[in-house]
Amino acid sequence: APNLAPLQSELTGPSENISEDTKTILTSIRQISATIIEIKLASIEMHLSDSDRRLAAAEMKIESLTSDVADFRNRLDDQQNRAQRNNVRILGFPEGVEQGNPTQFLGETLPALLKLPEGTELSIERAHRSLAPSPVPGQRPRPFIVKLLHFSVKELLLKSVRGHWTGRDTESCFFPDLSKALQDHRRLFLLVKKILCEKEVKYGLFYPATLWITYRGETTAFGTAEE
Repeated sequence: APNLAPLQSELTGPSENISEDTKTILTSIRQISATIIEIKLASIEMHLSDSDRRLAAAEMKIESLTSDVADFRNRLDDQQNRAQRNNVRILGFPEGVEQGNPTQFLGETLPALLKLPEGTELSIERAHRSLAPSPVPGQRPRPFIVKLLHFSVKELLLKSVRGHWTGRDTESCFFPDLSKALQDHRRLFLLVKKILCEKEVKYGLFYPATLWITYRGETTAFGTAEE
């Protein structure tokens, strides 16, 4: 029989080399894949870290802007109320009673109705109905907004009416002309004021919204109803 060993060696040798090369290639591919994954993870971590820093910076900026907006809103509200500090809002007069001239009507009517000292000069700079649409029959009449030249006259009016008076078959009320935000703030004290009235405790609500309570000879100021 012929010697087949050399032939078998030639046939098996290359096959074994190919198998080893494949293993080497697969190992290299795995290493490369692992390296790529590590690079991607590192990149993702860096990206997330950078995103976290940007998010934190954005949150701080938003918080700062929110604080600034609140501060500007408070300043604007304060300026509005200071500009209206000589104003009085009068509710209850029927529509049209002023006959087109609210300044003259109020200048002639208020001293007698409020029994002001003789010779009191109201010094009304201007007066008008609120800018709300004209009410239909049965609806509440629009209030008068009155701007006085002197703060002392406004205080005199408010002290004279003591919150309300009755005339012309309708109840009319006099109030400082305050911004809605400040009115809402002061309205929070209503329940407290009611309780104080029931207990006959002396109090006063002062501008902008500070409640002063005098009890047993001591006076204390409160900035919120919760206090």
